[in-house]
Amino acid sequence: MVCALGAAVCFGTATVLQAVAARAAGADGGGGEAALLLRALRQWRYVAGLALDGLGFLFQIAALRSLPIYAVSAALASSLAVTAVVAARLLGVRLSGREWGAVAVVCAGLGMLGLASGPEGNEDGSDTLRYVMLAVAVGMLLLALAGGRLSGRGRALVLGLGAGFGFGVVEVSVRLIDDLSPAALLTNPAAYALLIGGGAAFMLLTSALQRGSVTTATAGMVIGETIGPAVVGVVWLGDRTREGLAWLAALGFVVAVTGALALARFGEAPLEEAAEQG
Repeated sequence: MVCALGAAVCFGTATVLQAVAARAAGADGGGGEAALLLRALRQWRYVAGLALDGLGFLFQIAALRSLPIYAVSAALASSLAVTAVVAARLLGVRLSGREWGAVAVVCAGLGMLGLASGPEGNEDGSDTLRYVMLAVAVGMLLLALAGGRLSGRGRALVLGLGAGFGFGVVEVSVRLIDDLSPAALLTNPAAYALLIGGGAAFMLLTSALQRGSVTTATAGMVIGETIGPAVVGVVWLGDRTREGLAWLAALGFVVAVTGALALARFGEAPLEEAAEQG
């Protein structure tokens, strides 16, 4: 559980650092997305955020190798609580009493999960499941490529859900890769699903945040990356709880995800409010 929480801290802090750097880069001049990215890469905060993302991914892999997927996915959703707290400390963003309560709810839910979670499932997963993950990843990639054509009020929710499914594919695929030798990776559909799903997820989330409601997109992402992978882990990979504590794990999962949804506006660091206060 320590690795899962470490991943959440890394991802949540990286969000704030990258948002600060991106805002500063945008104020330095015009140009397209490539020019903006190049300016951002010259700022230490953005580079530090990327390093934290990489470290968080390593923590995530370690956690998925020792914990059930439902515990890891709920812990990763709690990165929104980390973003909220870091934004409050570094950016001067004011959190309402309801949002501080949501942070406490997330912590309580994770505590329940920590007490109730058993070891990771002992089932390796079938080849069918590996190909299903690859098919879902390709589907999310097609959705990402067609995202610009979507319209309507539900666009941000659809793209956010797609991003969540993509990140969910990454979580499940890590468990489906049991041999890291080059020959085994080249013949394992889960390896391709991990790469395609992760790339599609970032594309979908970026599009959703740029073209729609941050709160709606993030809420969709949290739902997509928690519920689906948790079901796959329990039904197909043998994830279980400690004896007699299934009810506590289920309650903790619901509580943690509900708290994360209440903090959905922090899916992108809320810099507008901080800038106004400055």
